[in-house]
Amino acid sequence: MSSGVIDRTLSADHRVSSRWGWLSLVEHRAMLLRYYYPTLLITGIGSPFLYLLGLGFGLGVLVDQGEGIEGVPYLTFVAPALVMATVMQVAAQENTFGVFGGFKWSNTFTAMRLTPVTPGQMAVGYQASVLVRVMLMLGFYLIALLIFGIGRPLGVLLMIPIGVLLSVAVGFAVMSWVARQKDDRGQLSFVERFVIVPLTLFSGTYFPLETLPIYLQPIGWISPLWHAAELGRAALYGAPMSLGMAAVHVGFLLLVAVVGAALSIRTFRRRLDS
Repeated sequence: MSSGVIDRTLSADHRVSSRWGWLSLVEHRAMLLRYYYPTLLITGIGSPFLYLLGLGFGLGVLVDQGEGIEGVPYLTFVAPALVMATVMQVAAQENTFGVFGGFKWSNTFTAMRLTPVTPGQMAVGYQASVLVRVMLMLGFYLIALLIFGIGRPLGVLLMIPIGVLLSVAVGFAVMSWVARQKDDRGQLSFVERFVIVPLTLFSGTYFPLETLPIYLQPIGWISPLWHAAELGRAALYGAPMSLGMAAVHVGFLLLVAVVGAALSIRTFRRRLDS
């Protein structure tokens, strides 16, 4: 093969990588997930049914004796928040040790920088790969909602874009912080213990945010989970929501996603191009 043909081939490959480089990271992560498919399937199928059955036939029985919450059965009220809480947890987990490991342990990002794939494509591609697992979990939960007859079928489908937006917002927010960490001295576990768990508890997940003490309610206001859960309730069973409030919820999630993405890409560039 002549040098001219080789040069043209390399140039074509470079153009493809420059445009679609983020897909290489999605493919890489998808290949790694093959080893965890049995676990993902078991937890993915089991978790929705266990959570929904536990709350529906446990706490829900007590709450529904008082005519439910906001005019609907407790299980209907809590289901959208459970779905979104799971999305938040998966996005946070994948962007904690996975991102840190890509810089520190496996050096995946460093190795990829030797290719035409840019740091920005790596950050975006990694987030897209997280959506693969998020979509699996979303799918299992939404099937469970349909089986239990919770909400409207169209509302179940509308949960998908809401979950995707939440995943991207939380994922980039966590990534923007984790990517700055040079060593793990235990601070990575703080994300789950001191951010994700409190947000799950104080974001109006199990009861309306208004029922919390006034000094705890601001946690919900700045929580991506609360905004997504409120959108999910409006979509799933038609919880009252004005267009203005819907715009606030969507706008907040978009703002978190855009700011987190910008910070993540900047940090990736600094670490990989310095």
